[in-house]
Amino acid sequence: MDIVGEIRAFNANREAERLHIKYDHMRASSFAFFRGGCHLFYDQLPQGGIFKSAPLTWVCGDLHIENFGSYKGDNRLVYFDLNDFDEAALAPVSWELVRMLTSIRMWASGVGAPTKQEEALCASFINTYATELAKGKSYWFERETATGLIQSLLDNLRTRNRAQFLNTRTTLKGKRRRLLTDGRRALPASPKQRLQVSEFMTAFAQTQAHPEFYKVLDIARRIAGTGSLGVERYAILVEGKGSPDHNYVLDMKQCLPASLAPFLKAAKFAQPKWQTQAERVVNIQHKMQAMPIAFLQAVTMGEQSYVLRGLQPSEDRVAFDLTRHSLSDIHGTLSDMGKLTAWAELRSAGHGGSANVDDLMAFAVRKKWRLKLLDISQDLSAQVKHDALLFNEAYDDHALID
Repeated sequence: MDIVGEIRAFNANREAERLHIKYDHMRASSFAFFRGGCHLFYDQLPQGGIFKSAPLTWVCGDLHIENFGSYKGDNRLVYFDLNDFDEAALAPVSWELVRMLTSIRMWASGVGAPTKQEEALCASFINTYATELAKGKSYWFERETATGLIQSLLDNLRTRNRAQFLNTRTTLKGKRRRLLTDGRRALPASPKQRLQVSEFMTAFAQTQAHPEFYKVLDIARRIAGTGSLGVERYAILVEGKGSPDHNYVLDMKQCLPASLAPFLKAAKFAQPKWQTQAERVVNIQHKMQAMPIAFLQAVTMGEQSYVLRGLQPSEDRVAFDLTRHSLSDIHGTLSDMGKLTAWAELRSAGHGGSANVDDLMAFAVRKKWRLKLLDISQDLSAQVKHDALLFNEAYDDHALID
């Protein structure tokens, strides 16, 4: 495979300024390259065996250790769950699991963990996942039942007030806030973009029960994540429940076809007929999460579809750090991630072509698939590291963007 050619083709037509940022992120480490190269990962996935025979489930499609996080749901309660569904689809469960296992290996090798520890970390996730799937019942994490790193995240979100959050995202002059466009979290929007989004929000507000809530105060181009950098994405500051300390920030993100889509089609795994890509993302997110994030809905602006939701800070995601987190905490959090993955699949089981609960439980008690996925994730991890080196050479030679 021509790695550089594939990356250039996949990212064609993306906004150049944020695409540069994406490539900067991917150059930082092999794990960051893995995050930004979801399409490459599935192109190199084995096509037979467990990747053909495993039960079909709803998957987030880009499961990795940083795609779990805390957030406030529609009911304003705090949750920790899978939280990125750009690549969501109906796929063999093995596709989802091997990507997660590979992400654990990429992180572990990146921080210099010995092979024995890497294997133990993978086992923490996959064994707990299988145990929970075999039980056949889905749950969720609440602040009172969570422990370790997850409890810390939930406590932080529960105690953070709106003004504190707004102060990290905006500047305040008198009683008027403006989005902070520092090149780290956001960039200025062009006059044309501001007009387009403002007109859309004005029309959208008239369809809502409280249109005054959605009065636009400011608009910026949002910088977040890795894989989706370069697609249209806006941070929208709205009046909310009153200025200046009860404003809200919304995230409006363009939706493109899932990276898995061509490979699912080639493998003849049929997908539902979605009206838009945003409908796909929102529909699957509702199926899999215990409670969707606040304001989540699919919208259309011009000829493109977008997911509109409350802005979720990157700080509310788990980012393992051996200088701050003990190995015991990391093992515990990976086990919790295994539970969340199983619960999401059980919660959405039997809907729209996914396997039913009994089939998932029967799959869970078999053990050979675990060993196969652990072995294959090792091979895929080595491939990602090799591809990252090729990417780094192209990046350093300025061969990625014309």
